[in-house]
Amino acid sequence: MKHCDQATQKWKRDAIFRACLASASYVAILAAVPAAAQSAGGADTLETIVVTGTRIQASGFTAPTPTQVIGTEQIEKNAQPNIFTTIAQLPSLQGSSGTAVNTFSTSSGQQGLSSFSLRGLTPIRTLTLLDGQRVVGANVTGVPDISLFPQLLVQRVDVVTGGASASYGSDAVGGVVNFITDKRFTGIKANVQGGITTYGDNAQYLLQAAVGHNFLNDRLHVQVSGEYDHEDGIPPGGFGENAPNGRSWYHATTLVNTGITNNGSPQYLLRDHAQATGYSKYGLISAGPLQGTAFDANGQPFSFLYGSNGVPAKDASGNVTGCYIGFCLGGDRSGAVGIGASLQSGIKRLDGYTRIGFDLDSNNEIYATFNMARVTSNNQPNPGAQKSGLTMSCSNPYVPTLIQQACTANNITSFKYGTDNAMLPNIHVNTSRRQMRAVFGADGKLSLGDTSWRYDAYYEHGEEITDIRVRNILLTNRYNAAINATLLNGQIVCADATARANGCQPLNIFGGLAPSPSALSYIVPDKGPFQHTHQQQDVVSLNLNGEPFALWAGDVSVAFGGEYRRENYRVNADPYGAGITATNTYNSTYPADPVLATAGSNWFAGNYHDGTGTYDVKEAYLEINAPFLNSPQFGKASLNVAGRWTDYSTSGTVYTWKIGGTWDTPLEAVRLRAVMSNDVRAPNLSELFAAPTTTTVPSFTNPFNKTSVTILQNTIGNSALKPEIARNIEAGIVLSQPSWLPGFSASFDYYRIKLTKGISSLTADQIVNFCFNGINQTCGAFNFNPASGLPFVNVQQFNLASIFTEGFDLEGSYQFDLPDMVPGHFTLRGLATNIGTFLTDPGIPGTIPQQTAGTNSGATPHWKFLMTQSWDNGVFSFNLQERWFTDGVIDRKYVVCQTGCPVSTGNNPTLDNNFMSGAFYLDVGGTYSFTDSMTAYFKIDNLFDRDPTPSPQTNTGLDTNPALYDIAGRTFRVGVRFSM
Repeated sequence: MKHCDQATQKWKRDAIFRACLASASYVAILAAVPAAAQSAGGADTLETIVVTGTRIQASGFTAPTPTQVIGTEQIEKNAQPNIFTTIAQLPSLQGSSGTAVNTFSTSSGQQGLSSFSLRGLTPIRTLTLLDGQRVVGANVTGVPDISLFPQLLVQRVDVVTGGASASYGSDAVGGVVNFITDKRFTGIKANVQGGITTYGDNAQYLLQAAVGHNFLNDRLHVQVSGEYDHEDGIPPGGFGENAPNGRSWYHATTLVNTGITNNGSPQYLLRDHAQATGYSKYGLISAGPLQGTAFDANGQPFSFLYGSNGVPAKDASGNVTGCYIGFCLGGDRSGAVGIGASLQSGIKRLDGYTRIGFDLDSNNEIYATFNMARVTSNNQPNPGAQKSGLTMSCSNPYVPTLIQQACTANNITSFKYGTDNAMLPNIHVNTSRRQMRAVFGADGKLSLGDTSWRYDAYYEHGEEITDIRVRNILLTNRYNAAINATLLNGQIVCADATARANGCQPLNIFGGLAPSPSALSYIVPDKGPFQHTHQQQDVVSLNLNGEPFALWAGDVSVAFGGEYRRENYRVNADPYGAGITATNTYNSTYPADPVLATAGSNWFAGNYHDGTGTYDVKEAYLEINAPFLNSPQFGKASLNVAGRWTDYSTSGTVYTWKIGGTWDTPLEAVRLRAVMSNDVRAPNLSELFAAPTTTTVPSFTNPFNKTSVTILQNTIGNSALKPEIARNIEAGIVLSQPSWLPGFSASFDYYRIKLTKGISSLTADQIVNFCFNGINQTCGAFNFNPASGLPFVNVQQFNLASIFTEGFDLEGSYQFDLPDMVPGHFTLRGLATNIGTFLTDPGIPGTIPQQTAGTNSGATPHWKFLMTQSWDNGVFSFNLQERWFTDGVIDRKYVVCQTGCPVSTGNNPTLDNNFMSGAFYLDVGGTYSFTDSMTAYFKIDNLFDRDPTPSPQTNTGLDTNPALYDIAGRTFRVGVRFSM
């Protein structure tokens, strides 16, 4: 299937084809994919057809792999500031990441990252291409950021909904998303757009412009485009239950644990307004004889109002009678932190793109493309810095006198304490991604013997620089030293003399009084966590395609080629996170402090680490399409086979293949297609060469001699990882524009994916005990008798997991005119994906496979739909779009019951309500053409302002799922497009 990549690249190579592509590509695709977004005349004038999903280019060729097509018209009608959103709405894409996902994250580096996920297999198993070519990753996992792509010149996006590794290589397990640009654009076009939500936030504006012109008697083709997009994002709500700017859907919906497992009632209850019992906004004594004493903003103690009429047990465990484990319902909820994260990251993206092509003759071109882009994003992962289980001394001079007296009366010297630290500034994460990418290539035709061959050769160099800066975040050890205050010579100071000698300033965490500037700068220094990542990608590729001979049923098409790719990354982090070493780049601006751990991991969150890694890949492929049937009685049929040899410098050689075919049956416009493939995902740079961290773990049990030892736990990459292997099967039927219903196309395709050797993470205990129990793969990851130093366990990832998913896709489109009734052109299109099974087996003894199909707290609902209807009379147009997915459950592991429940277990806990409703969203839009060159448009997303359904957790985090539900609410957009 890597042949598809080269087929896409051949679009670029074939100058004649590119000239026709803008007007006729969709009809060509429609012949192979029935529900293409558009149709146009002149398809029979094309000499070749290019279909993403195969490397074959041949007149009349149809690929066996289903492909969904989103064209310029649909992209424009959807009127999104980022084309990512339009594509991610396709039902076959589940679990894509965008600006509303990862906003709770501080350390992942994925804030504001927009990457596609096909079939719910996560972005790392979906290959995204630009003109059939790879793009340097925007994260060490290797996934690109669509925000960095040049978008105004995108002519269409092909989504291959099946394995394509034989054509494109690694990562194409779930499929391929291929952005295809207009390489022969001439003229000027521009787009100006603005938008805002009904709540007055996420204000957005977009500026785009492109110019294309031919020089030297139309032999030199130059295109330049640029765009700037600014999206404010959606701010956090703060503490309590108030969602930002008047949204009313947040209710701290939580799965509360009754602790009851065997009396016939459910262990878990689905409830709103959960109240944590271990902390409050300005502080709460959470255990012991003073339990239930809270503090107001001025530091004055008062009796905390527990929900559920709860009464503190005042024991060492901190139980509250009448409540649940860790939670009550109702009461004082001012300290809830779940809605305190940004609902959507703010983002700014700036992109510049240039393509220069020169025709050597009418069939051959040399070209170069240059892309420079920058995306910055910002988010707040949580308010304050919530702390639970702190041990506070009764003699701390910040403890109010009444509490000190109560300590004396109850004969205690300390108490357990929890606080939101609401007096501290909120954490902010700022991420910057810069991409520089250049491609130099040639494409065209050459003759070898009696055969005309199309070729494409190119070299690509890409660099990605990512900087992450976190502000307003605690240094944990300094915080612990600062809150441990004492009196010295009548002054309140830090109790730890070493900390005091190194600048420690005491901090009062009883109440909400703002800390002194010196105390704040001590625990929250100006230089927060920082990570600088530099990734490089180099690709050399050569692809050829021709019809060297014929069989009885027609010409045999052959595509073959090879590719070399090198991936490299280097990451440097601040010494407080990575470790204070002589070689750390940033030691001069992060002064040493004996209070801090020299091994790093000193921050409350955002502990980044240094690392580096490189691998290279050599590949060769061959694809053949052989027609074997061509008769009026039995129709036309062809066999499509491909194989790829791939050699990774890290994991050795792997082979991928596909075998499929199409049959144009004697029944008019009816085609059958089927394909089976063996696909791979090679381990990425992060999995192979993860930046190492080391922690000391006391009292670790050695199962081999039943002793307890102190070990070093090294979290590192695993260079011994092998590629994941997937077996894909697809089979379907296509009805393509029958004479009895012109303009109508439909398809049905079944898919089945079985992935083995999946890469999964294990704990130190699991690694050692797996080896003890006979799983040899983990035995090389630890040593209890090293020649020197402490025993160690390397916490790594291993090829242990598996995933099985199956379902089917439905697609249909109908285009028609009603000149006698309503002048204008009508287009109807619908797509649907059913996920019948999505079974994940972590490969860990004692666990059972998890079924997540229909789990609406994740990314794989049973059904996901996208429907569009449009009418266009050349001056006006009106468009409707419906997006919806079906009802589901919180988690398939739960046993639902109210009474007579079975014994609740870890694998199958009992729950009283496991229902999550689906969601229906109606979007409307329209255009008005002032002239042939200027069009105004509007778009309203989520017209009915449908609130998200709660996606309860077992804590008080954000109780909805932004991967499925719209959390922005009704959004208005208007704009003007210009072209000439």
